[in-house]
Amino acid sequence: MDILQLIDRLEELFNEAKAIPLTHNVVVDEDRMLELIDQMRIAIPDEVKKAQTVVSQRDRVMAQAQEEANRTVSLAREKADQMAQKDMVVQEAQRRAEQILAQARADAEATRAEADNYVIETLMQLQDQLGRLSTQVSNGIHTVQEDQMRKGPGSSASPPVAEKISKKT
Repeated sequence: MDILQLIDRLEELFNEAKAIPLTHNVVVDEDRMLELIDQMRIAIPDEVKKAQTVVSQRDRVMAQAQEEANRTVSLAREKADQMAQKDMVVQEAQRRAEQILAQARADAEATRAEADNYVIETLMQLQDQLGRLSTQVSNGIHTVQEDQMRKGPGSSASPPVAEKISKKT
């Protein structure tokens, strides 16, 4: 029998008891009272055992839940650490890529500047050579013209050629 039912029967026995006038005392049926007390003594250990079983089950469930929570937290920390490490690797790779691009741009600019300097130097040398050649050509033309003038009208060069040469110089 359930302990609560036994308590209800005890209360019912008390309510049926006869009151002693001018006191708070009552007279109860001794046999029924002792029978209820014996039933309570039997029922209480069963109820305590049930309660202990429930508490034990609760403790086991709580321990399992705590263990699962600890495992979940541990996994979450590991995952966060992995993600942080990946993030650091990505950041380092990006930094290195930017560094490589900056170096490549600087190298390209230096190469361009060197190429420009080479072109300028080469063109200036060509200009000097052309100037010397132009001077040599002019000197050659003047020398030939002077020779023609000294030799007089019977020279081998025709007048139109001499005019063309004069016009160019």
